[in-house]
Amino acid sequence: LLKTTGGVMSLQLILLLALTSRAAGLSIPLEVPQPPTIISHTSSPVIAFPYDSSVSIRCEATGNPPPEYRWTKDGQDFTPPQPTTTKTGSFVVYNKQFAQFQGKYRCFASNTMGTAMTEEIELIVSSVPKFPKEAITSIVVNEGDPIILKCNPPEGLPPRQIHWMSVDLQHIEQDERVTMGIDGNLYFANALQNDSRQDYCCVAAFARIRTIAQKTPMIVEVKRSIAEPPMRIPSLLLPSGVQTEVVLLKGKELQLECLPAGLPTPQIEWMKMGGSLAERAQFDKFGKMLIISNIEESDEGKYMCKAKNPAGEAAHYFDVIVEEPPKWLTEPPRSQLTVIGTEVHIKCSVSGKPPPVITWRKNGEIFRDDPVRRKYVLDDTVELHNASPEDSAVYQCEASNQHGSILANVNIMVMNMAPLILTKNHQYDVVEGGDIILNCSIIHQYGERYVLHQNKSLQIFRAEKDDSGQYVCVASNSEGRSGLTAVLDVKDRTKIFNPPQDVQVVSGTAAQLMCKAECDKSLQDTFEVMWMKDGDEIPLSSKETSKYVVDQGMYTCIVRTSLDEDKATALLTVLDVPDAPTNLELLVLKSPKNVRLSWIPGSDHNSSITEFIVEYEESQWEPGRWKHLQKVPGNQATAELVLHGHLNYQFRVYAVNTVGPGPPSEPTETYKTPPAAPDRNPENIKIQGHLPHQMDISWEPLLPIEHNGPGLEYKVKYRRLGVGDEWKEHLVKRHSFVVRNTSTFVPYEITIQSRNSHGWGPEPKVVTGYSGEDVPTAAPQDVAVEVINTTVLRVSWTPVPPATVRGHLGGYDVHWVRKRSLLNLNRSLDERQSLSFPGKRSHAFVPGLEPFSEYRLTVNVFNKKGKGPNSDPVTFNTPEGVPKQVPILTASNSQKDSVFLVWGPPPETNGILTGYLLQYHLSMVLSDSNRLVWKVKLTPCGFLLYLFSGVASTQRNLSSQGWFIGTMCAVALLTLVVLIACFVRRNKGGKYAVKEKEDLHPDVESPGMNDDTFCEYSDSEEKPLKGSSACSLTGNDAIGDGVSRDSLVDYADGGGEFSEDGSFIGEYSRPKHRGSVSEPSGPGPVTA
Repeated sequence: LLKTTGGVMSLQLILLLALTSRAAGLSIPLEVPQPPTIISHTSSPVIAFPYDSSVSIRCEATGNPPPEYRWTKDGQDFTPPQPTTTKTGSFVVYNKQFAQFQGKYRCFASNTMGTAMTEEIELIVSSVPKFPKEAITSIVVNEGDPIILKCNPPEGLPPRQIHWMSVDLQHIEQDERVTMGIDGNLYFANALQNDSRQDYCCVAAFARIRTIAQKTPMIVEVKRSIAEPPMRIPSLLLPSGVQTEVVLLKGKELQLECLPAGLPTPQIEWMKMGGSLAERAQFDKFGKMLIISNIEESDEGKYMCKAKNPAGEAAHYFDVIVEEPPKWLTEPPRSQLTVIGTEVHIKCSVSGKPPPVITWRKNGEIFRDDPVRRKYVLDDTVELHNASPEDSAVYQCEASNQHGSILANVNIMVMNMAPLILTKNHQYDVVEGGDIILNCSIIHQYGERYVLHQNKSLQIFRAEKDDSGQYVCVASNSEGRSGLTAVLDVKDRTKIFNPPQDVQVVSGTAAQLMCKAECDKSLQDTFEVMWMKDGDEIPLSSKETSKYVVDQGMYTCIVRTSLDEDKATALLTVLDVPDAPTNLELLVLKSPKNVRLSWIPGSDHNSSITEFIVEYEESQWEPGRWKHLQKVPGNQATAELVLHGHLNYQFRVYAVNTVGPGPPSEPTETYKTPPAAPDRNPENIKIQGHLPHQMDISWEPLLPIEHNGPGLEYKVKYRRLGVGDEWKEHLVKRHSFVVRNTSTFVPYEITIQSRNSHGWGPEPKVVTGYSGEDVPTAAPQDVAVEVINTTVLRVSWTPVPPATVRGHLGGYDVHWVRKRSLLNLNRSLDERQSLSFPGKRSHAFVPGLEPFSEYRLTVNVFNKKGKGPNSDPVTFNTPEGVPKQVPILTASNSQKDSVFLVWGPPPETNGILTGYLLQYHLSMVLSDSNRLVWKVKLTPCGFLLYLFSGVASTQRNLSSQGWFIGTMCAVALLTLVVLIACFVRRNKGGKYAVKEKEDLHPDVESPGMNDDTFCEYSDSEEKPLKGSSACSLTGNDAIGDGVSRDSLVDYADGGGEFSEDGSFIGEYSRPKHRGSVSEPSGPGPVTA
């Protein structure tokens, strides 16, 4: 056999090619180096019985080099106590060590080629089960009552059998009335006199450990009834509640049990919601147990058991879920021997419910994606691109869910090797005429995938791209030779790379199942896609191969070419609103107005029912209108209804799930309730007093359906509270009543009771209210004021006596009137304001006052009816406040060493103006001539002729320059002239108010002045300028008047420290009129 690529022979086998078996995957003779392969291990679980002297846990593997073994216990490294042999990893645990070594084990076999591992092997130590010691008390019941005798058997190794026996080992007889439950308890639907005995014994037998345990006998005493016991409505002793979820593995036996209580003994009925019971269904324990063997997925769903007797019925629901542990879809992944540079795919195809979680390991360690080296973990597949010898290892695929796990070791060997002849040299003997086979067993890099059949056909397994080429078959004998050439083209596999996913859709909407696949380009002409639903092909046109809207089921996408195919499956679940409940039945309970409504739920259409809504319609007051009556949890199919009397009812029920509400059931037959006395009295009673000498009582009347019969009316009773008056009562048909000629605002007790022609309603509750209010009669006394600051006032008073309020106290009103400003006493203002302060109080704070003003204040009390009289007025004055900001500041006539400033007075002086504060700031900048020039930044209030000079050179010593000396002399001379002028003016009678070294805080109040146009300007963040002088210069008043007073420019800059050199603080007044100069008569600054 020859394979040629480009005319070069690459392989020639002349003798028989002997390959090893492929049944269990890759099998290579041990002469070849290879990773470990687990060939034998103990299956889990391993049970250690008390009578066992020891247990052995086996682990054996092959490999070249021979593997070494290690163990883990519960995920931690573990050293076995007694290895059985050095050639295997098995070990022995002796009886005395059983409890110490209980746990989950895993065996690892390693050599230089890799590491193989086993599934977890659980060692379970079985102890001797015993009933706990407990004090048993007698159970005393009345005849007809249910009884539960609790066994509470100990846990032990299954199977466990439980029996109820007497002390003489006679079985307690069981029948429709007396039954032992799955939990081992003994249940009596109703007690009879002959159930009284003192030797009820629960016996638990464990066959595998040859043990029987017996509980202390229990005593039951049934009291005899004088009369025949009354009938009892059925209830369920087991199971409890209204719904039970049952999860069972596929193939197991389903056992559902309902054990009722009731008298007479109830009968049990079974049904499957939205379907019928399986044909395999059987009944046991007198119909109380439903058994379905070899359970399948089709057996999933909701089951109901119903207990019925002549007194009524009860129901319980079982939600049965069928699941299964992980299993291989076909077979475990196979080991592979491949050459360097090929692509290796390891697929772990498993199924299970819930879907198993797949964990990949390499040599026992978690294996993750390595995109850099092109090694990928794609859920159930590992892909090794451009495989190299470093990828040779044992890969483990472990699939697990809560029901178990399965594990496969996959040996991957990536290597290039020369053919290896395994058969040793041997001499063969044969007699003339006999047959002989000359053995030649070899292995090479292709040998595992090539098989030469008896007819000399060549079979290639798992074809790879490198297998493409020309293959030559040559046959020869003594007469000659002949041959043929076969051309092999290995094409890309047809593969679904985006399979359809399980999906849930709401009924009536479109479901889209996507199935994207790829195939070899040369096979595109034969490529086709087909869909199957539950095994049947779906006819589709070519335009609909990827979208189809249809009913729920299992959908399979099949993509195929002329050479191969691939398939993927998805489950489509259609959700819909629940079907309408059926079989509505009414059962009267304690009275005709107390009934139980039961029904059979319809199919939930794959979305669990969250609730049932019970509606009613009555034909007397609102016929044809269905109203909500009651909500019931989705796991319950009964509702106890409390009805009104004298009505004709019909009922219906609808179910709700996450999709929405379903259609309502058919209505029940008309149910008529007899008339009766009212069930309740009016609510929301309101007692008001619209007039001072009457009390208005109103209430929320009963609804028409609450009348319970004809002739509804109300009895109103009332009396004064706490004075011992007799009750006065009136019968009225309306829902209001007026009590006249009452005292003003006194408390009353009131009751309102409903009645009709069939009797009175329940005893009414007493409510308390007051008669009508009137305006208060007294005024607050001892009103006093405390001035907090210029704008805030604290007012206090003595509260009025409660009797004078004549109503519910609303609070107090404070009124104040600004009479005049203290700056202008001749002008009357009359500015009125007020504030209300709710509740009982004796003081309040009044904000928003104007400084330096005269006020008058009064206080009055108020209630809902109105205001009481005002208190005696209190007159007070507010102190002076800080003046408002100067609105205008202008600078003019700027000279080299002077500037003329003009400003306007503040809009509000808030007191007697005492002067203005001038602030300035010196800033230094460089001139173009590279000299330092000092400039003045002024933020004054007033106007000032300010002289300054001083140009400093930064290049040479200033004291030696003539111009500098001359300038300083001029400044000194000018200063002297100014001082002389000031003293001369002062001696003539003019006085200056100059503040030196004074802390100018905004809240400081200056002495009063006789000219209200003066103000004081202060920056709160600046300190006063120390060493300041004050002077007044008579300037040109024409210039002063000529300055615009409409400018709003604000020059009041603050912040930073100011230089004290050359500081001036002067106080000036603005000219009163053009061309005149006035001088104050008292001490103060000179006006200019």
